[in-house]
Amino acid sequence: MPTSLTLKNIPDAVYERLKAAAELHRRSLNSEAIVCLESVLLPSRVAPSERLARARE
Repeated sequence: MPTSLTLKNIPDAVYERLKAAAELHRRSLNSEAIVCLESVLLPSRVAPSERLARARE
């Protein structure tokens, strides 16, 4: 079930980078923040062997 989160005292540089990324990807700030959090917190769907192969390239 979706829930809400409020962030306080976000550094200006972080906010500006998030805002720029949202504009680049044509997303709202909220959607961009969710995508950023998911990319860091959710397990990668790339197999470990594939990740190693990419790292070796």
